[in-house]
Amino acid sequence: MKREEATACITDVLRCEAEAIERIADSIAADPSGAEAARWEAAVELIASCDGHVVVSGMGKSGLIGAKISATFSSLGIPSNVLHPAEAVHGDLGRIRKGDVVMLLSYSGTTEEVLNLAAILKADEVPRLGISARHDSHLAELCDVHLALGDLEEAGTLNLAPTTSTTACLACGDALAMAAAGHRRLTEDQFHRHHPGGLLGSSLRSIEEVMRLRVGDNLPVLCQDLSVRDALHEAWSGEGQRRAGAIVLVDQTGRLSGIFTDGDLRRLMMEGAEGLDRPMKDVMTNRPRCLTLEDRVRDARQLIAEHRIDEIPVVDAGGKPMGLIDVQDLITMKIVQE
Repeated sequence: MKREEATACITDVLRCEAEAIERIADSIAADPSGAEAARWEAAVELIASCDGHVVVSGMGKSGLIGAKISATFSSLGIPSNVLHPAEAVHGDLGRIRKGDVVMLLSYSGTTEEVLNLAAILKADEVPRLGISARHDSHLAELCDVHLALGDLEEAGTLNLAPTTSTTACLACGDALAMAAAGHRRLTEDQFHRHHPGGLLGSSLRSIEEVMRLRVGDNLPVLCQDLSVRDALHEAWSGEGQRRAGAIVLVDQTGRLSGIFTDGDLRRLMMEGAEGLDRPMKDVMTNRPRCLTLEDRVRDARQLIAEHRIDEIPVVDAGGKPMGLIDVQDLITMKIVQE
C-alpha cells in the first residue's frame, strides 16, 4: 500500500467510526417519541441501582470491549467483573450473585453463546441489559432493557473486521458508566480512592497530603517589614534541613502578603549590595498566586505550567500561610518535568 493510500485508509476509518458514534447520539436526542432516551435512562437506572456487580459478557471482540467497559465501571466505584459466555455454562455461572446485573454484548444479536447465557439468566430472573444492532434482534427479546447501535458499516477496505461496531459499543459503555456514576453522585474523593496510583492518582491527591514545607515545622513565616538582610538571616540560618526556595511574608494581621524567592534575591543583588537593607515589602512578589489545603496536586501543576512559577504558598480560608509547594516536590512525584 502506497503512503497516500495508507493515509486515506486511516482517515476513512477514523471518520467512519466517529460518524457512527454521532449517529447513535443523534438517534437518542432526535427521537420525537422519546423512546430511545427512555431506553437509555432505563439502562442507567438498572446499572446505578445495582446492589451487586455489573457483570459484562461478550464473545470474541465484543468480549474484549466488554472487559474495558467493566474496568471503567470499577474505576467509577461501580463493582464489575467479566464473564466469558461460553465458560459461563461450564461452571462459571456461580460468579453471578443475587443483586447483580448482567450486560450482554453482541452486535449481531445472534451470537449463540451470548444467547444461551441470556436465556439462562432470564429463567433465573437475573436483570439483563443487552446491546446489539437492532431492537428486533434475538438478544433484545431476551433482555429487560436493550440498546440498539443501529446498522453500522464496519470501517476499512473489506468492511468485515469488527471496527465501527466495537468502537460504537465501547463509546456506549463509557456513556452508560459516566451517567451511572453521575446518578450515584460520585465525588472526586471517591474517584481518587479507586485511583491511588500512577499520574492520575497523584494528581488527585490534596495539597495537604503532599505539602512537605509546613508553617510551624520547617517553613518560617516572616514579617514583611523586616529588611532583606534580617529576613535572610532568620529564614536561612538554620542547619541540618533543606530550606525552601522562597521566604513567605505576612502583614501585621498575619495574612499572606508576598513571597521572596531565590530568583528575587539574585535580581536584587545585581542592582547592588545596598538592596539587602531594603524592607522586604518593597522587593517581594506581592499577592502571589496561592493554593488552599483542599486544592489538588493537579491545581498546582496547572499554576506552574501557566505562570512559570516554582513556589506556591498554601493558605487557609482566612488567607494565613499554612505551607509552601515547591516545584521540586512535584518533579519528585513525576507530576511535572524538569
